[in-house]
Amino acid sequence: MDADSATFGVEEEFLLADPRTGAPVPKNVEVAQTAAELGFDLQLELTRCQVETSTTVHTSATELRDELRDLRRGTASCAEKNDARLLAVAIPPTIPRQFPITDTPRYRRMSVDFGMLAHEQGLCGCHVHVGVPNREVALQVSNFLRPWLPLFLALTANSAIYRGTDTGYASWRSILWRRWPSAGPPPYFGSVRDYDAMVAMMLSSGSIFDEKMVYWDVRPSMSFPTVEIRVSDVPATVEETALLATLVRATVLMARKSLAQGRNAPPVTAEVLRAAYWKAARSGIDGDSVDPVDGRVRPAVEQLAKLVEHVEPALEELGDRTLVADSITAVLARGNGAIRQINAFRERGDVDDVIAELTAATLQGCQDRKPRIRWA
Repeated sequence: MDADSATFGVEEEFLLADPRTGAPVPKNVEVAQTAAELGFDLQLELTRCQVETSTTVHTSATELRDELRDLRRGTASCAEKNDARLLAVAIPPTIPRQFPITDTPRYRRMSVDFGMLAHEQGLCGCHVHVGVPNREVALQVSNFLRPWLPLFLALTANSAIYRGTDTGYASWRSILWRRWPSAGPPPYFGSVRDYDAMVAMMLSSGSIFDEKMVYWDVRPSMSFPTVEIRVSDVPATVEETALLATLVRATVLMARKSLAQGRNAPPVTAEVLRAAYWKAARSGIDGDSVDPVDGRVRPAVEQLAKLVEHVEPALEELGDRTLVADSITAVLARGNGAIRQINAFRERGDVDDVIAELTAATLQGCQDRKPRIRWA
């Protein structure tokens, strides 16, 4: 795999909140319309309290980071024009009055078919796409990515406070999200035929009603020639999102090198992976983790160091080694979104402090450069 062809992009989901109370507000249609009038697209999510941004395709991590900054700044401006605040948070910290469903035929059907599961959403994630030549490669790469999914979750955890309460978890979104019958880590697939058979079974059982509802945390994209990694909470800052995307791309590159050398992904059982997921959601990046490959419990920062060592050849080839080292140092020193939420909440037990912390984090670094697009 040529590093120059290692394309990637990012989708980030955001919460729209009342600027006075921090409660979710159903204004995604209005915010998206304002964005359209200014010349850029926002996607509507399941609930009217959410919007999603999508970057263009990049080969440079720094250019990806710059576009993420532009998108956050522009979307925040559009939210402000509609008396809303943009929050990079994976679940609402306050007690929501409601999560009205976005009025599209597909989302209305989800409301009918899945009941309260759809109405209790308001969950915001981050999806990283990395270019691959075909679905077969996407599935084989997915097998290599499975053991690292809990670490990616721990690194970006950003949903510790929910409904005005310290959940005791770094990523409560991860716990809630896995209630969907098609969510969580995928099985280990030997072929496209096996994958298609599993999806056909889910369709026939009614656990999904179309292939877009295959919500596994790594999957072949339904829309692009990419492998899509969906495990992450939406990170609190652009720096964390860019770090996640850069590590994911390097991990995909290493997987493809292994495939080219005729090596298969390590077999990790669903039971071990489930335990590693729970530990990542519970403890986050500043606690212990379970290594899905050998079953050992070790500090999550040691598991992160293990990943960086594993992908170092790819980072060197891509020119991303310094960016990753600097970003990891900054995130561990400052704390990721979950740590920042917990610290803000525990000081006074006031969710307003959490909202203030998240507001600052959402646009942190986004004013450091002249925007490529004039948003107002």
